[in-house]
Amino acid sequence: MSITQQYALDLYRARRRGEAPPPAPGRHDWRTVAELREYGRFHAALTGRPARRRWRAALARLLAPPRTP
Repeated sequence: MSITQQYALDLYRARRRGEAPPPAPGRHDWRTVAELREYGRFHAALTGRPARRRWRAALARLLAPPRTP
C-alpha cells in the first residue's frame, strides 16, 4: 500500500468516525528535520562536543592537503 492510499484510507476512517482528518503526508517533513538537527546540537553540547559545523570541519580535514614538517 502506498502512502497516498494509506492517507486516503485514514481520511475515510476519520470521516466515518467523525474525527479530525490526519495531516497530509510530507506536511511536517522540514519541521521534523529541523527538530532532529536541533536535537543533535543539544546532545553535542551536553557531551562537550562542538555543536555546529562538525561535518564541514571533518570534511575539510579529510580534503586538506597533507602537511609537510
